[in-house]
Amino acid sequence: MPETPKTPHTPLMVDDRPAGKSATQAGPRIATFLASATELVCALGMRDKLVGISHECDHPFGLDDLPRLTKSRVAAPTSRAIHDKVETLVSQAMALYEVDVAALKKVAPDVLVTQDLCAVCAVSLEEVRRAASEVLAKDVTIVSLAPRRLDDVWNDLVRIGDVLGMGMTAQAIANGFRSRIDRVTGRMSEVVARHGRPKVLAIEWMDPVMVAGLWMPDLIERAGGEALVGRAGEDGEVLEDFGAIEPDVVLVKPCGFDLEQTLAELNWSSGSADGAAPLSELRRRWPKARWYAADGNAYFNRSGPRLVESLEILAACVHPESTKDFAERHRGRFVAL
Repeated sequence: MPETPKTPHTPLMVDDRPAGKSATQAGPRIATFLASATELVCALGMRDKLVGISHECDHPFGLDDLPRLTKSRVAAPTSRAIHDKVETLVSQAMALYEVDVAALKKVAPDVLVTQDLCAVCAVSLEEVRRAASEVLAKDVTIVSLAPRRLDDVWNDLVRIGDVLGMGMTAQAIANGFRSRIDRVTGRMSEVVARHGRPKVLAIEWMDPVMVAGLWMPDLIERAGGEALVGRAGEDGEVLEDFGAIEPDVVLVKPCGFDLEQTLAELNWSSGSADGAAPLSELRRRWPKARWYAADGNAYFNRSGPRLVESLEILAACVHPESTKDFAERHRGRFVAL
């Protein structure tokens, strides 16, 4: 998938907030433009300050009454069809998402949380800046997130907290997430000492087959595995040389797909699903690998608090003999294929 072009800071960016001004003096009234940002804001206990969210925000529960500030131009039934639609829009220099300017003006936030990491995942920073400059006050604060490694997610939580005037609380909450991650990591280190590190291939798109990068290799290592192809902190890449690797574990967790949608497209029983054709070939090539599918929409691909649960799910896939409690805890969020 194409990478979002990096854009320079403008007077709307958080680094240029007037000295001594905190968002809490103005409310704060918070708008989020991606699902992980909404989860981070809610993790800080600021759910009641949200005045608008993206069309994809669905967690935590109780957000249905909030206005949706973004729309998607991508609608297709399968991975290949979605990929082709994205490629067409990009080739025409068209944005994949748009901001509902009228809705944004109506809710009048003074803090906007967006991203500049992935053009395919959410509305671009450029679109948010343009919409904000058209309809909002000039002193609006925009916080743009671009986490590439696991710890960047918790640093983003602290950045948001700083803007909202609750930096010490945010640091404590972030440290709590780090501690939970470290507890799982320590446990899996002991498992690795006894059983070694299985080779893990994490697939974040089914057709074409794309291997996960960014924070996924961090999670795989902490879960007691060895990441194949994907590199920590780098964008995911299309898997072209199938014969160069032989994984022990394959986790299919497409970005934006819940478990039901992933299983429907895989359709292992018939092997005829259009979008799953490349993975059917890989399954034949790697008959000894253990295959799993997981909810990639709620877990793994969202750079938010549920990466802790994602690590537990991953550990249950990589070392099932030692993590039966994790498998039971997350029943229904992943399945063995």
